[in-house]
Amino acid sequence: MTAPAFDLEAAAGAVEAVVAAISEADFDRRTPSEITVRDMLVHVVGFTEAFRQGATKEMIGRSQPPAPGAGTLPEDWRDRISVQLKALVAAWREPAAWSGETEVGGVLGPAQQMAMFALDELVIHGWDLARATGQSYDPSPADLAVLLGMLRDTPREGIPGLFGPVVDIPAEAPLFDRVLGLTGRDPSWTRD
Repeated sequence: MTAPAFDLEAAAGAVEAVVAAISEADFDRRTPSEITVRDMLVHVVGFTEAFRQGATKEMIGRSQPPAPGAGTLPEDWRDRISVQLKALVAAWREPAAWSGETEVGGVLGPAQQMAMFALDELVIHGWDLARATGQSYDPSPADLAVLLGMLRDTPREGIPGLFGPVVDIPAEAPLFDRVLGLTGRDPSWTRD
């Protein structure tokens, strides 16, 4: 068994707080990812469950890539996201989640790498939702250090399907700004 390298609780809690403050009036706002808040919430519902299943390894050989298009936001989206975030955190606290390989969204890879992708999804899409809805957002420095380590070698052109082209951020900029830039996001992005 491999001990968990980091915990997802802080990142999941930050996303839960942002989601709790979103109203239906926010649904059509654009996010820094260039999709609507509604579509980002659909994505959050999907990835929280997919990465929980990645931790339990229950879908190896059976997971599917996300369907094109956003899909439908369930009526119980706020409660569902909260429950799924807690389940995601609990699943990745199990040492067995961190060993060997697992599969998420049709992609097979090392479990530790999938945990980093789960952290990235939480932190970056939490920021997307916070920015689009005018909320403050302050991820933990420990989470940002993990993400910087994962992202520091991102190619300038980005990684299609994962990260857009790198946005140049000065080396002396705050850590979160540098992480955002490596995912193809402009830290100065503001909503309309």
